[in-house]
This record gives sequence, C-alpha cells and structure tokens, in this order.
Amino acid sequence: MSVERKAWWQRPLRVIQPNLQVRDTGLIEPEQLAEQMKNMGGNTIVFNVGGIYAWYPTKVPYHTVNEHLPASFDLLQAVIEECHKRDIRFIARLDFSKAEDSTYLSRPEWFARQADGEPLVIGAKRPGPWSLLMSTCINSAYRNEAVAIPVLEEVLQGYDVDGIFFNAPGYVTCHCEGCRRKYRTVYGRELPQDAKEFAPEWASTCMRDNMDNLYNTIKKTRPEVPMILYYNLYKDNLFDRAQTTDMLCTEPQDILSLGHRHIPEFWKPALSIKLGRSLPERPAPFGIVHSSPGMDWRHTGLPPAEYRFWLSQIPAHGGSIWHSLTGIPETITDKRILEVVSEFNRNVEKVENYMEDAQTVAQVALMWTADASAEGWADGLIARQILFDVLLLEQATPERLLRYKALVIPEGMSYTDEFLEAITAYVKAGGQILAEGGIPERRELLSLLGISQELYGSEYLAASYLRFEGDSNPLQKGLEETELIAHRGKVIYTRPADAGTEVLATLVPPFSPMESVGAPPERASLAVSHTDIPLALRAASGKGHALYFPFSLSHLINEFKLDEHYRLLANAIDLVLGDEKLLETSHYQGLQVTAFEKGSDILIHLVNGAGRRPLSTELPLYGIQAKLRLNGKSVKSVRQLIAGESPAYSVNEGMLHVEVPELRIWECLLIETEES
Repeated sequence: MSVERKAWWQRPLRVIQPNLQVRDTGLIEPEQLAEQMKNMGGNTIVFNVGGIYAWYPTKVPYHTVNEHLPASFDLLQAVIEECHKRDIRFIARLDFSKAEDSTYLSRPEWFARQADGEPLVIGAKRPGPWSLLMSTCINSAYRNEAVAIPVLEEVLQGYDVDGIFFNAPGYVTCHCEGCRRKYRTVYGRELPQDAKEFAPEWASTCMRDNMDNLYNTIKKTRPEVPMILYYNLYKDNLFDRAQTTDMLCTEPQDILSLGHRHIPEFWKPALSIKLGRSLPERPAPFGIVHSSPGMDWRHTGLPPAEYRFWLSQIPAHGGSIWHSLTGIPETITDKRILEVVSEFNRNVEKVENYMEDAQTVAQVALMWTADASAEGWADGLIARQILFDVLLLEQATPERLLRYKALVIPEGMSYTDEFLEAITAYVKAGGQILAEGGIPERRELLSLLGISQELYGSEYLAASYLRFEGDSNPLQKGLEETELIAHRGKVIYTRPADAGTEVLATLVPPFSPMESVGAPPERASLAVSHTDIPLALRAASGKGHALYFPFSLSHLINEFKLDEHYRLLANAIDLVLGDEKLLETSHYQGLQVTAFEKGSDILIHLVNGAGRRPLSTELPLYGIQAKLRLNGKSVKSVRQLIAGESPAYSVNEGMLHVEVPELRIWECLLIETEES
C-alpha cells in the first residue's frame, strides 16, 4: 500500500529572506549566496523577483527592471539553480503595492488616491537620488490583468520557482474612480469620504478579490506551486486569507524603535502563531521575524538575547521560522545577526521532525476578539504557564469546543445566537466557561451564568477591592494571607439567581475619591468593609459549570501587571480544570510553556524571557519542575532535544515529575510514552 508523499511545503521549513537592496545587486554571487544560506541552516530562501523592481529581464510593459542587474548572465536563474543544487527551495517574492513615478505618469489610473484626489507618494522626503514610489490601487489593472498577472505568468513559465510570496498585498485606503465604481456595485451607495465610514468588510473584500485573481493565475499556470499570504492578529479576516492561499505567514515584529513605553508585548509571536494554528489541516504558519529593532533601524540588529527570545517563540508554539534580514551576508553590518540565525536554525533542526504534524494538548481555549480584553487574558495565561489555544467566533462550534475542558470568554465578546447556543450545549455536556465583564441581558446567558435577570452597570470605581469569601476559597490559593486584592474599573451589579450559585468574591467599594486617598491617613478607614455585591460567581448547568467575573480582570492585568491579578487568573483556571490539569510547571516570570503530542510522544517547549525587556543578557532559569499527567501511560524515556541531555525524572501516582536543570533560552522535552 503506497503512502501519499507530502509536498515540500508541507514539511518542516527554515526560511531565510535576504531583503535585497537594488544598489547591492552587483555583490550577489549566486553560488556563494546559496552556500551561505545552507551554512546558516536555511532550507528555503525568499528572494526578490518582481513587482516594484524586476530582478530578471522582464518583457512586461511598466514592470521596472532593476538597473543594477548584471548584463552577462541572468542573476535570478543562477540563484535558483545554485539553491536547487543544495536542496534549498526558492520562493519568489513579488510586491505590486507600489510602482515608480514614471509608471504613474503614463498610467495614473492605476494608482491609489487620497480623498482630495492626490496620489499616495512614498519617500517624497527620502534623501539621495531615488525616484519616487507611488501606492498602487488594489482594484486597478496594475495589480491585476495589466502587470501583476503577466508578471506572474512570465515568472512561473520562465523560472523554476518553488513558491510565490506577495509582500505588502493588503488594501490601502483609496478614493480613485475605480474604487468608487466598485463600492457602488457592491453596496449600492457612494464611497464615503471618511475611511472610518467604509463598510467593515470593504478592505478584506478588495484584498480577497485581488488575491483570488493572482491565486487562480498561479494554479492555472503551475498548479503545484504554493502561494503564501499574510494574516494579522488584529485587522484581517483570517478565513478570507486562508481560502485564497496555500500557506499562511504572520509578521510579529519586535519594533523596539517605538520606544520603551511602546515595546511590543512579550507574547506577540506566541499569540500570532496560535491564531494561525487555529485553522485545522493546514501547514504550520510561518512566523516572520525581522532581525532589526525597527525598519527605521533596519541596518542594525536586535540585541542577541532579545532576538533569541523572540525567535524561539515561533517553533515553541508550533510555527515555522522565517528570518527576514536586511541584505546579504556581505552587506549585513551587524554580524551578530548571522551568528544568532545560524545557531537558532541548528536548534530548530533538532526539533522539527518531532514537531511535524504534532497537535497541541491545550485544555483551555481563549476566544480571540482582537481587543484589549483578549490581550489581557492571553497575557495572563502565557505568564502563568497555562496551556491554551485561541478560537475565533466562527470556530466556536459545539464539536470544536468539546475538545477543551475550559473556555475563556473575554469582555466584549459578541454573544450571537449561534455562539450562545454552542456554549450552552458545551457547558451542559460538561464544559467549563469563564466569562468576565459586561454582557448582554439575554435570559439564556444569565441563566447559564447563574445570575439575576437584571444587570446594573457601575461608574468607574477607584480605591476599591475584591474580597475573597469563605474558607478554603480556591480563588485565594497563594493569597491566603490577604482578604483583599486591588480592584479598579466598572462592575456589573448582579445577584445570584438562586442558592445554587456560589459567590466566591465580593466588592469592597471605594473608601475615598481619588483626590483624598492619601490625606489625611487618619480618615483612611474603609467606609464599608463588606458587601454582598458579587465579583465572582460559579453556577452549575448540566454536567458543567460557569464562572463569572462581573468586572474586567483582563483590564487589571493590562493596566497594572500585579501578581495578585495573575494569581487570581491562574486560580480561576485551576478551579475550572479541577483535578484534571494536564501539566504544571514551576512559575517564573517570563517563562513560556507549550505542549504538543505526536503519536505516543509528548513534546513540552520551554522559552525563557526572564528579565527586563528588551533583553540585554540571558538570565538562565534553574531547576524548572514539570509535572505531567500520564493518563494511564508509562514513560519510556525523557530527553532534552536541544541540549541533547537526559534529565532526571520519576513517576508517582500517574504523574511524571521531571526537572530541567538549566534553561537559557529554549528547550524542548521529548517524553516517549507507551500504553501501560
């Protein structure tokens, strides 16, 4: 019986993209470049081919040729041949988002327009003898039948490229006549002058239409060639992107040039990959990591410790790494980059075959709403080493939900009829939900949460507290020495529907307005030290339970980062998981933990981000304890795939106990099991 062989792009990939600079074209030696990619651990290269500049002798009108191309040979052909000699796959990078001003002068109808009719100019104040670049309209012939499609056909027919990647393929706000006509056709009304008033799905629709045209061209010309397309954590339609491409990539940049107050959250790569993996039966999403601390500083590198931490999150959360470098090794002035990429790829190679087709074993799902509330929960779950996946509203079917023991629903969730029906069935079948904050007054939802049918919203409360209620309160674990933890924000005033709803925490209202909290201290006593206003309620429904916080825990985490709020979140998860929690590890600030299974193997990834970011040095973590529920299996061996060592372990009452003596940046534990 023959086994169907996977396509190359469905196997583990280590991608290196040298972002090529046209003025350095003459420095590219094809044989040397291919050898450098091989030595740096890459098995796939992304190379400039067409769009803004053609890196080959194009015959398509208005396709600007890179004037620095060698005249004596075809550079593109030579690079492809040298890469293929070394079993390196070649992905063609194309960018039709911009074109030179000479094209604009001949075909102005192809270009994006501002509301006042002016074109969108890129680099008008850029120093040096550069031509201007202009943004093209996604609905124009340039990005479709006049230039993009002929270029695609020319490249696919003339060169043995293995894949196609479109850089900057997204919609740019445009008020050109073509967009106005399309808007009237789609919506039956005029395109608004203010882009904020555009139909919510307009941008995604335009991109979908354009990408459909290009995808169909690829498949009609060379159906075996895969296409790669971006997705985004926040402002994109993941399903539109997924239906118009073979592979997905995301770009969680570590933009340190924004300044320390705006440093990207430590979980950005992790969450980006989790979102991409939420689509079943697709290749692992690519995580594109730029080597620079910002595009304005693209000619230097990230601090190596920060760089390693950022990179490690991609494979540790189940993605494929895609390195984005400014230039080729000869033009990269920060040679630390080359060392980090090479070392990292060697570590990925140790792990990738074990991770191929591995599936997460997360017991918790987080509804991803792409807002601050979802961010707060993601922050807390990752910071407290809790295994979780993310789901979008469209994915929350009863069948999908039943894969998880618990579902977290952030404030701001859209409780559609379908979603409410799904979570009701989920809880009655034994699932556990954890909801927070403002919710719609829908009878079936309030009944599920075990609260009264009338809700009242408070004003913004400051100088208030959460009080734990009762002895041995599971939400108070690790906080037994304090009755109160800090609270701030709005509260939904509600009551238990009946005696079956348990109140685990209550509100201590503000003892003072903000202007007098510190003076005089003689009047700092709590005006009301105890109320029966719930801040945590738990109700049974069928075989499951609902835990409801009528305030925004995610807001507290986002705003204050206090350990008490992280502990409350972790205790809430422990409560809803009960005694069936699969994995527990030592708690260290900055430690990320994920777990996957493949056949009878379990893989546990540990990523160390300890220290003040951006990380300037590695702070090793010592003696990390992991405790894994074996569910009736026995352990054959435990190995550290990256360190190449066998750590000490023991099995006690169905639990595997293993200790990782030292974690510098990233480790992957391989636990081989068998049925007892």
